[in-house]
Amino acid sequence: MNKIIRENFPAEKLPPELREGLDPKASVTVTIETETTPFERPIDSPIDRMSLAELFSLRRDVFSSAEEAARHIRSLRDEWDD
Repeated sequence: MNKIIRENFPAEKLPPELREGLDPKASVTVTIETETTPFERPIDSPIDRMSLAELFSLRRDVFSSAEEAARHIRSLRDEWDD
């Protein structure tokens, strides 16, 4: 996360929406921080330390056979036909 701090910044140089209610001759401290998205993980999470082969080894097959998978796909497709 990035953070920028400016102390003794002239209030008159702020954008109008941030200047509202302030004396234009005042000095302010401006702190800007980047926001994280909900999809970001900590860089040091266990998944980051796993190899691709290890990740694939954790995966489980949902269907016991190709026929079962095809049957499921057909049923999903048929839902749209109704």
